[in-house]
Amino acid sequence: MLRSLTRTALAARSRLATAVAHPAVKTYYSTALRSTVVPAGQKSINMAFNSIRSFATESTSGENEEKVIGESKKKSFQAETRKLLDIVTHSLYSEKEVFVRELVSNASDALEKLRHSQLTDASLDSGKPMEIHISVDEAKNTFTIQDFGIGMTEEEAISNLGTIARSGSKAFLENLEGDAGAASTKDKIIGQFGVGFYSAFMVGSEIKVYTRSAKPGSKGYCWTSDGSGSYEIAEAENVAIGTKIVITLRDECKEYANEAVVEGIIKKYSNFVAYPVHLNSKKINAVQPLWTKDKKDITDEEHVEFYRYVAGAWDNPQFKLVYKTDSPLAISSLLYIPQRHMEVLGMQREEPGVSLYSRKVMIQAKSKALLPEWLRFVKGVVDCEDLPLNVSRELLQDQSLSKLRQVLTGRVIKWLENEAKSDSKAYNHFFEEFGTFIKEGVCTEDEKTRPNVAKLLRYESSATAVGEVISLKDYVDRMKAGQENVYFTCVPKRKFAEESPYFEEFKEKGIEVLFLYDTVDEFVVNNLRQVGQHKLVSIDAADIQDKVLEPSSPKDSGESDVKDKTPEEAKLAKEEAKLEAENIAEWFRDTLGMQVRKVDVSKRHMSHPAVVTEHDSPAVRKMMAMMSGAAKVGEDNLPPTPTNLEINVNHPIIKKLWSIKSENPIFAKQVAEQIYDNALIAAGVLDDPRSMLKRLNTIMEASLSSSANSRSKDTVMQPKKIEVVEGEKV
Repeated sequence: MLRSLTRTALAARSRLATAVAHPAVKTYYSTALRSTVVPAGQKSINMAFNSIRSFATESTSGENEEKVIGESKKKSFQAETRKLLDIVTHSLYSEKEVFVRELVSNASDALEKLRHSQLTDASLDSGKPMEIHISVDEAKNTFTIQDFGIGMTEEEAISNLGTIARSGSKAFLENLEGDAGAASTKDKIIGQFGVGFYSAFMVGSEIKVYTRSAKPGSKGYCWTSDGSGSYEIAEAENVAIGTKIVITLRDECKEYANEAVVEGIIKKYSNFVAYPVHLNSKKINAVQPLWTKDKKDITDEEHVEFYRYVAGAWDNPQFKLVYKTDSPLAISSLLYIPQRHMEVLGMQREEPGVSLYSRKVMIQAKSKALLPEWLRFVKGVVDCEDLPLNVSRELLQDQSLSKLRQVLTGRVIKWLENEAKSDSKAYNHFFEEFGTFIKEGVCTEDEKTRPNVAKLLRYESSATAVGEVISLKDYVDRMKAGQENVYFTCVPKRKFAEESPYFEEFKEKGIEVLFLYDTVDEFVVNNLRQVGQHKLVSIDAADIQDKVLEPSSPKDSGESDVKDKTPEEAKLAKEEAKLEAENIAEWFRDTLGMQVRKVDVSKRHMSHPAVVTEHDSPAVRKMMAMMSGAAKVGEDNLPPTPTNLEINVNHPIIKKLWSIKSENPIFAKQVAEQIYDNALIAAGVLDDPRSMLKRLNTIMEASLSSSANSRSKDTVMQPKKIEVVEGEKV
């Protein structure tokens, strides 16, 4: 098949060479051959096809090809200019591929200059569509870009191309002051520094520029240079109005003659320039810069299409923001929040999702400087027209980026806050998916911004149903009269919170408690510290001071047992009870030794025998264990930090323990240690409960033996024969 196609191609070329004599016929055959479709992926067949197409192209372009007809004038760059050219070529830009961006931007400026000039001079016309055409040829190793814009005269070519850092666009803008329509034109002009053209020398060994001014009667010229220090300029014929740049690529830069590579670069940097960009006759920039349109003019379908483009996603955005402002910076932005994020699947950390543009040309893809890292889930585009850039248009020249970051961060926080107000159900769904990012923001933002981020937090509470969440503001708005603190507890599950000994008193008094289930929540409240004027206080904190927790009845204060006695008897009973409680606390202190810092008689109203306070948080202990390597197999756990123990002297277990401590001190010590471990479990700080299994079995055995002995006093146990099934072990 290949041989047959090749023979056909050669025969067709031979026939065309003799048959095509008239220019109109040449044009017909060229058009027909260019529209022929060849299956993709068949390299050899494409080569045969290109043999035919190249002949037709040569036949049609032979007569219309640009030709130098005048005397070539050789001129030298000044010594300073040569040094600057060397800097531009080798040091100014971080990536060679940006030469495409620079040349497309220049072409867009040329078209915009022509469009604006036509407002006052109708005689200016290129006779061509306002488009940018790029062609690459791997066989010839060339990159060509052409616009049908304003073009240049000989003097302008010498001035603009022969002098580095002289910006024709900047000079054009300076001349616009006071002109009608200047505002819209200024927004579309990209160039500022006059060095973008010279980025072509990063990849080109020789550059030819064919240009012809749109002014009536202008001649065409060819400017040529290899970047070594001189250039030549001569009159040329068959030059179209506008500018055509032909770059002969260096051997190490051949990839820029590859259509797929160049297409990717155009879409990366210049997909939103104001004019159509064609690559090898195919339009590339098909996506509109939606952020330049009014909010009301953007349809939902356009939002979905644009979001999928900038985010590289296939889902639909759940929230969208069109944000424009002129102060303190001229900002146009279009931001989205996806339905899901990849970090939840255990995948790598997400990259920032917002790219920075200036006048529709990308400056930084997925910029880390636009938004704080905790907002990396936000996708979209930010275009700042008056952004002060450096010469390479890759970095900022002053501190404006920090100002831009501050403005955008505040606006995104306000955006999410408004979404929560307008549709709480949709926002709660968002928080369920992206809540970890919000909590990261509370932990990492500064003191000024942190309270605003905290408004986005959502938690379950003791006053809500399972799965129902509230904001911190909701909690504060319904606090009890006189309540001073916002109370929370960090637990893995709601059940643990509701069964916690620390929660009992709050439940009885009807005080709402926030339930924090994530490990990171401990760091959130530690960084936040307060909500408005109200402190954030854990319900397991020691000696909580709050009016709503003060005893409101004799039963709460422990005085119910002495209310029927005379004042003297009541006073004596209180002193005796206080002395006994102190003795019990002292015995626990001596029995537990270094495991506790101190033992106090608890003032809490609870049904448990004891609780611990002033203990390490579970999250901190896990982090310390990981940092110390104590979690390695075969090593002991991290030594427990001594805590404060609060005992409930009125609890039956404590009373019974106190009564048997003298009769059976060994057993009493085991019970005391078990009470302490139980309190550690309730607080979530016992690293390995398996350490107490042996002691627990001993206590249960003693308890069962005591129960059996108690029953034997009332009933004589008769021996009972146990039938053993054959094969069964006894």
